[in-house]
Amino acid sequence: MATAVKMDEDAKSNLEELQAEIRLKTGKKVTQQDILSTLIQSAVDSRAEFVDSFRDGKTALDDTELEAFNEGTIASGVKTTEDDIDDILYG
Repeated sequence: MATAVKMDEDAKSNLEELQAEIRLKTGKKVTQQDILSTLIQSAVDSRAEFVDSFRDGKTALDDTELEAFNEGTIASGVKTTEDDIDDILYG
């Protein structure tokens, strides 16, 4: 079952250029649907990176940054619940 997908003129133009380049360089005629399906599968295969590409600014901390952050934390020995935090923040 095919479903229509709306896209702006720039996206449509880029898709057409990609389709033409694939045909020129491989000699194979592929449909725009084939291209979109392959692009979607590629995004699914690298889901975390794809999702991160939509974030504003810097993405998650790398291992070095995460380690540095954890070195700055200390355990006070006091167990704190969510209710305790709510009481402190909201009174």
